[in-house]
Amino acid sequence: MRVYWTLFVVLLVVIDQVSKWMVETKLPFQQQVELIPFLSLFRTYNYGVAFSLLESLGQWPLVIMTICIIGFVIWLWHSVEAGRALSELGYACVIGGAIGNLIDRTWYGKVIDMILFHIDSLDFRFAVFNLADTFITIGAMAIIFDEILIWQRARKAQKEQDKEVQDG
Repeated sequence: MRVYWTLFVVLLVVIDQVSKWMVETKLPFQQQVELIPFLSLFRTYNYGVAFSLLESLGQWPLVIMTICIIGFVIWLWHSVEAGRALSELGYACVIGGAIGNLIDRTWYGKVIDMILFHIDSLDFRFAVFNLADTFITIGAMAIIFDEILIWQRARKAQKEQDKEVQDG
């Protein structure tokens, strides 16, 4: 079954890279192109990690750090019992997104970002991000949600067991 998830990782990387190629070749640099009132395309570059953190480290330390993080997430993924579809989805999304950003960082020395949420009436602009970042966020939420479900099931089973002992 993990073969299918691995193919899903590859699919996410391809989607991310194609979207970045399209943005790089079609979208003007740092010019907002509104799609709907609160969502725009806005090509820019991130030389750090999320919210441009660690930008001062430079390209190669961030590449090495990203490779280490991908390795750790793969290790976590393999430590989860097979069949937990939500966790499997989550780990695949995190890894696919991380690989997508790793490719950018390795090839271009920066990550290509293009999605901008904004509320003009409040003069609010969220950090510009890309599909890889979206995959990572969705993946992290799926993993956390799955862990909460597992925890709730364990609590329920423990309560039932305690009740049986109490009644028995």
